[in-house]
Amino acid sequence: MNPCSSSLLKSCLSTRQSFFPTPRHNSCISCRRTKSAIPVAVHRSAAAWLGKRWAEYQGASNWDGLLEPLNPTLCSEILRYGDFVQAAYCCRDLDPCFPSRLHLSGLPCSGYRITRSLQATSGTRLPCWAAAAVPSSLSRQSSWIGFVAVCEDSEIARLGRRDVVISLRGTVTFLEWLDNLRATLTSAQAAPFRPTPVHRSKPMVECGFWSLFTSPAPAVSLPSLRDQIRDEVRRLVHHYAGNRGPDISITITGHSLGAALAVLAADDITAILGCGAVRVTVVSFGGPRVGNAGFRRRIEEQGIKVLRIVNTSDIITKVPGFVIGDQEEDGLCPNWLLSKTGWVYADIGHELRVRSRRTANVAACHDLRHYLQLVNQLGDESSPESDEEQGPVSGWRWQAVMAGATFVYNVSNSFPQYD
Repeated sequence: MNPCSSSLLKSCLSTRQSFFPTPRHNSCISCRRTKSAIPVAVHRSAAAWLGKRWAEYQGASNWDGLLEPLNPTLCSEILRYGDFVQAAYCCRDLDPCFPSRLHLSGLPCSGYRITRSLQATSGTRLPCWAAAAVPSSLSRQSSWIGFVAVCEDSEIARLGRRDVVISLRGTVTFLEWLDNLRATLTSAQAAPFRPTPVHRSKPMVECGFWSLFTSPAPAVSLPSLRDQIRDEVRRLVHHYAGNRGPDISITITGHSLGAALAVLAADDITAILGCGAVRVTVVSFGGPRVGNAGFRRRIEEQGIKVLRIVNTSDIITKVPGFVIGDQEEDGLCPNWLLSKTGWVYADIGHELRVRSRRTANVAACHDLRHYLQLVNQLGDESSPESDEEQGPVSGWRWQAVMAGATFVYNVSNSFPQYD
């Protein structure tokens, strides 16, 4: 383990801090601890007992009755998968060959073990003059982006099945940022290829996300992120599948860019395994739009369940492109003309919306820690053991929006403030 990783390790263990995915959080800069660093608030224990009801919390019934109000067990599951995404940020700077990365990144008792590291390759190529001006840590073509983990035998009774987790971090490198800006739609071909009916719109996804998902790195013999996930999922399913063995679920979780890649991975995994073979669920945080209405229809028809945790103050969840709804045209621009631009997207999955106070700090609204704190507060308010008779709490107020309804909550001044 290099000295920079060692410093980061100490920082992670002392603060449980995740890093907002911008280029300034490369491995060297992340190692610098400052007095202004905000520690992550300690949230509820995620050791909920799921047992035979596990499919319900994985979206078998589209989380009906669990989002309004937020079910405490589902809240714990969301926070648990959020911890895996935080670990993906921290693990990026640890030695990829070190066997205990989950333990070192702040999850000493997760009950899971990492079976494979994942790397993504950018399809964007910088000109020579630009490549020389950008630090190599930010301009590298391929970068560690997440991992695949499987639960240990000791966790099967509590989880009710053998859970495979694919965790993906958000944007870190400069080239990943450039890929994010490639917002035009491109064809999303599933494997095996299934032709789209003539009367339906062709499934299309954001060009930059698709490039990161499907681009290999021949120079270093690195397969694409899609092929890495395919190989490991096939291996794990083949290894653990059996007539007498526990059910297998695949949960793909990610933040920001990782949330978009999680949806692409879920679509691809279901295509290669077959619909209904394994329950595939996506739990995403602050994810942007991924594809058009045709892609959303394919996701739904394959039985993939997507739970999007969205902060309504987070602008990242409202880009790229725009959504054409069923409402009447406002006369400014006809829908048929908008559809010709190649920028018409569709929101995918079921949303759990949270809302913090308005702020000009876009980074604070998008930060993964902020998301987990809001979800935790929402779970506390909806918990039956919460004291409803207590007096008013001093502090600012925030709203949580769930399934179209808006609820107002009081939050104490102990909640971290962002500059």
